[in-house]
This record gives sequence, structure tokens and C-alpha cells, in this order.
Amino acid sequence: MNQSKRQAIFERLKAANPKPTTELIYHSHFELLVAVVLSAQATDVSVNKATAKLFPVANTPEAILALGETQLRDYIQQIGLYRTKAHNVMKLCRQLLERHNGQVPENREALEALSGVGRKTANVILNTAYGHPTMAVDTHIFRLSNRINLAPGKTVLAVEKKLLKVIPKPYLQDAHHWLILHGRYVCTAKKPQCHTCIIRDLCEYPHKTLRD
Repeated sequence: MNQSKRQAIFERLKAANPKPTTELIYHSHFELLVAVVLSAQATDVSVNKATAKLFPVANTPEAILALGETQLRDYIQQIGLYRTKAHNVMKLCRQLLERHNGQVPENREALEALSGVGRKTANVILNTAYGHPTMAVDTHIFRLSNRINLAPGKTVLAVEKKLLKVIPKPYLQDAHHWLILHGRYVCTAKKPQCHTCIIRDLCEYPHKTLRD
């Protein structure tokens, strides 16, 4: 895909959704961090249902530690891998208090040193909480980047690096959200909704679907 096509793709995505954001519901950097950790291999909908009950009761590292791991599991049990995630969130809370005075760090290395936080989660926090032009590549973005030839790569990291290189700089801050939403609702895994796609004529996917 040439750069003029990439430019046009992001122009259209921005025109359709000028201020994209995450679908996770949060009101602080800490709530966002917990929500993103819980969202691994789970839907944002399931996470939002759990945190709607959890955060009014405990939404700081101190409050979650006071709640205890057993009670935390009760709040998040509808989320996949909830036992492991509860354990990680408890460790994460202790680490934030011990290392960062309870604050979410604005540093990739410090974020990735926290329990349950990998590169993708760190990128989400840096981008959504702190406004860094990072690219958190999830399954939607990986599929989309390869399918439409936006930034093909064999690994998540390869796609991330290529996206950072080829996305026009004015669009880089919000590109993460535009691509996730497009992959989640339009360029879906099993049957992409090509007939409603606003970038259909720019996309290089050779097997576009017809209207149902």
C-alpha cells in the first residue's frame, strides 16, 4: 500500500469519528490500568459490567488491597481468566504503592515491570492516559493491518513498528482507536462488512464481501 492511500484512509476515519477513544469505562489512570489488565482475552463489555460494580467500592490500589483477592474474584468472575487476573491486580496494586506512591507510571519500562502488564497494555496506558503516540496492536489491529495491506507483518511487534513508521504523524495519536473500532465493527474476522466500509475503495483485501 502506498502512502497516499494510507493518508486517505486516516482522513476518512477521522472525518467519521473525530475524537475516538477506548470503549472501556474509567475515571482515573488507575481505573484504566485495571480495566486494560482485565480486558486481556475478554470483551470490553464484560469488563465494563464488572468494573461498574467494582470501582464504586474499590478504585485505588489501597482500596483493592483492603478488599482482598477473594472478594476481588467475586467482582470479576464473569471475565475470562478471572482468578489469574485477580492475583495479578493484587500484585500490581502492591507494586504501585511500593514503587510509585500509588500512581500509574508514565514510562514503558516501569509499566511493563508491573504484574499483568505487557507491551500492549503499556502502549494503551501511554496512549490513552498520557497522550503518547503509541500503537497497541491487538488481534483486531493485527488482522486489519495484514488483511488490507496497511502494515503487514508476521508478528504483533513487526506490525506495531511498521504502523508507527507508515501512519502519517497527524493521525498517529488516535490511530490506535480508529483501527481497533474498525476491526471490531466493520473489518470483522469471519465476515468483514465490506459493503458498509468507508475505506472499501482504498483497501487492498482481494476477497471483499458482497452485501448480505
